[in-house]
Amino acid sequence: MRNCSVPEYLQRVLLQRAARDQMDESKSQMTQQLARVASKLQRQRTGVAPKAVTAILCENTLVVTMDDALTPAEQALVRTPQGAAQVQEFHRQLFASSSESMREKIKTIAGRDVREATAEIETYAGAIAHAFNSGAMVQVFLLTPELDSYQGLSLIHI
Repeated sequence: MRNCSVPEYLQRVLLQRAARDQMDESKSQMTQQLARVASKLQRQRTGVAPKAVTAILCENTLVVTMDDALTPAEQALVRTPQGAAQVQEFHRQLFASSSESMREKIKTIAGRDVREATAEIETYAGAIAHAFNSGAMVQVFLLTPELDSYQGLSLIHI
């Protein structure tokens, strides 16, 4: 009977694919944790839980978008340009003064420091991060580089 073995190069390819799949799953779980933490912290800060949170972790950047994250009072304010500007500035200040807890969670979950962070709010839709007229909020965290060379993308929507 002949020995039917998988060629060595094919074994290496299969092992590399298995390792990449495992990294993808790990990164997906990490991104999901970060999205949940961002939602929880937003609720603690403002009393309003966003309707949806999307997190994307790609290389050294984490982007968190929270939809419908404005309070009813903020939703009323953003109907005018002056009110929208006030809500945007308030959330910039709020993020600047309270982002340390998210930075710590990123360090704990991802094992990486945040180099820089910013937030903007889309006042039209109520999302939070940088200020947009739609009310959406977007938070961007630039992370220290990973030690390994994996450059995958992980997208989570909760």
